[in-house]
Amino acid sequence: MTWLIWRQHRTEVLVLGLLAGVFGVALLVLGAQAHDLFPAGPARCAGDAGAGDACTASFRRLDEEYGYVENLLAAFYLVPVVIGAFLGAPLLARELEDGTWQLAWTQAVPRMRWLAAKLAALAGVTVVLTGLFTVVLTWFRQPFDAWEGRFQYDAFDLEGLVPVAYALFAFAVATTAGAILRRSLPAFGVAFGAFLAARMAVALLARPAYATPLTSTGPIPVPGAKSRSADWVIEHGYADSTGRRLSSTEYYELEDAAGQAGTTVEQFLHARGVQQFEVYHPADRFWMFQLIEATVFVTVAAALIGVVVWRVRRRMI
Repeated sequence: MTWLIWRQHRTEVLVLGLLAGVFGVALLVLGAQAHDLFPAGPARCAGDAGAGDACTASFRRLDEEYGYVENLLAAFYLVPVVIGAFLGAPLLARELEDGTWQLAWTQAVPRMRWLAAKLAALAGVTVVLTGLFTVVLTWFRQPFDAWEGRFQYDAFDLEGLVPVAYALFAFAVATTAGAILRRSLPAFGVAFGAFLAARMAVALLARPAYATPLTSTGPIPVPGAKSRSADWVIEHGYADSTGRRLSSTEYYELEDAAGQAGTTVEQFLHARGVQQFEVYHPADRFWMFQLIEATVFVTVAAALIGVVVWRVRRRMI
């Protein structure tokens, strides 16, 4: 059975393994150079220590020399869907397209054992490939995370537990679509669209509500003050001395009044007791949010696999 699964899906596995290997080696080479900018390690420049002159200089060089690589990494959020859907789409669809299901399901191996073996093997490959790629990518991003934090979308979606959960979700959607549509390419397209829709909905709507955000209020910083935080700020603005939040129109009116008075807007607002506020999730919630989101996607994936099992049990024909 193992040999048959390998023979049927070795092309997908080898192609994905080759691509992941090429990108992984490139990240290791570039990452080693980026890490060398921090002689004591990027972790030493995280938090308040990052405001030191040596760390600031390292971060400046990191942005100048490798900022373009970080921008390119945003496209890597598609890696989980490519891995998961590329392996899941042909799992059943190819059998139905080629008619080999008639042979596979009439042999000594029962249908459900045949299905379980294929699901376990290809889901395992999905987890291994995505997990290894995530480990390399997380290591590469350490210098950037020390400056920006790990709650940025291009970090949170590429690190930790969620990439593997995304890949399993894409694998399950593609497998289910293949069982229903009976075509590999349409199944891949369905998985790709469902993946993007789910990711955007979760990131924009569900993720900020995983926990109650905190609110902080403080003085408006003077121009040129260094500001850096690993927290996830989801809203910020200005509030008057009574705590009432100012609308954008009110703020611009005060900004115009400061210009007419010949003073800086910071001094003008400070004289009137105006402070800035931030609604945020602290950086130490990263792993809690990762666990919640990974659980959501894995649960949906398990439910979809349940649909596949049900259809195969009923022979689908």
